[in-house]
Amino acid sequence: MTTTTSSGRAKGAGVPAGEAAGGRRRARGGQALASERREHLVRLAAELFARKGFQATTVRNIADEAGILSGSLYHHFDSKESIVDEILSTFFDELMAANRAAIERGGTPREVISALVRIAFGTLEPHRAAITVMQNDWNYLKNQERFAYLTKAEDDVEKMWVTALTEGQGSGLFREDIDPKLTYRMIRDTIWVAVRWFKPGGRLDTEGLAEHYLKVLFDGIVTH
Repeated sequence: MTTTTSSGRAKGAGVPAGEAAGGRRRARGGQALASERREHLVRLAAELFARKGFQATTVRNIADEAGILSGSLYHHFDSKESIVDEILSTFFDELMAANRAAIERGGTPREVISALVRIAFGTLEPHRAAITVMQNDWNYLKNQERFAYLTKAEDDVEKMWVTALTEGQGSGLFREDIDPKLTYRMIRDTIWVAVRWFKPGGRLDTEGLAEHYLKVLFDGIVTH
């Protein structure tokens, strides 16, 4: 049975079913294409941020790299801050999820710290731009309200590490005369700075780097 709308047109009597389905397919296709273009722009911008620095990179630079007009870029992002926001939030979301999973798996404090080290080294390649921006532009970004989550994320990561280090001290596994917070920051900085010299495809991949680092971290360089 056919019913009518308030305008008097019968429901279902307007657009043929095949035509309506085709319209929906075109709409979905257009959305998928727009999503692909957006992801492509993020990847290009990430490379520029890693190479030139976030503050030194302009919207024009990103548009030129993509082969489009600057105005076309604004169809996808309202500013370069929006692009770097997506890069950084994706990085921290994945880092926090991996860290929480490592904490939940448990194990000895050494096993937990080892897992966190491997996770950190594992981010060097897929999140090179985010780590580089964090190193070079942290002071600039943290003063902007939209990036307030960065400080909280940093604090949350630090708490995980400090808790594991403190538990290791309590169990007698780690030395009591080291400061957990300072130790974490030294570990963090020595891992993140590797993004400046690590070259994918080199003698060691990130897994190899992590294992070498853990050897030095736990066993030192002095023969026993």
